[in-house]
Amino acid sequence: MDSVLVIIGFVCMIVGILGSFLPALPGPGLSWLGLLLLYLTQAVPNNYWVLGITFFITALILILDYVIPAKGTQYFGGSKYGIWGTNIGLIVGLLAPIPFGFIIGPFVGAFLGELYYNSQDHNRALKAATGSFIGFLASTFMKFVLCMAFLGMFIYLIWQNWNNFFH
Repeated sequence: MDSVLVIIGFVCMIVGILGSFLPALPGPGLSWLGLLLLYLTQAVPNNYWVLGITFFITALILILDYVIPAKGTQYFGGSKYGIWGTNIGLIVGLLAPIPFGFIIGPFVGAFLGELYYNSQDHNRALKAATGSFIGFLASTFMKFVLCMAFLGMFIYLIWQNWNNFFH
């Protein structure tokens, strides 16, 4: 049973890393679930402090994931259309066969969203798209770093308790 939990936990870690880039998947939440599954095994001793602290950090990051892009857009004078455009542009950019579509897509999406909101002011739309894009990059980077840290913890715990899995 432990090996099944470890495999499912590892899959959660990988999907969590992908989810740090995809807006539809809760990347840090899935990575934390992978840690929880690892702690449910008999091989890894329970440490509720680690689970509690990592859960708190995960919840904080998930909240900040919504706040940071919105604040970036607001700071640069954007609207909710820019935020929606960023998310739609990310999905289109991931599916489009162009290089670096996941970087170009959110910026273009934010720009088009702001033009949809106010088609007269191109400079404002460009400025708001830049703010939305910077917020998106900061949020994505933060989620990615957290998911990679959780993966590192996961691998370390398996490495540290390797003999307990086969005992």
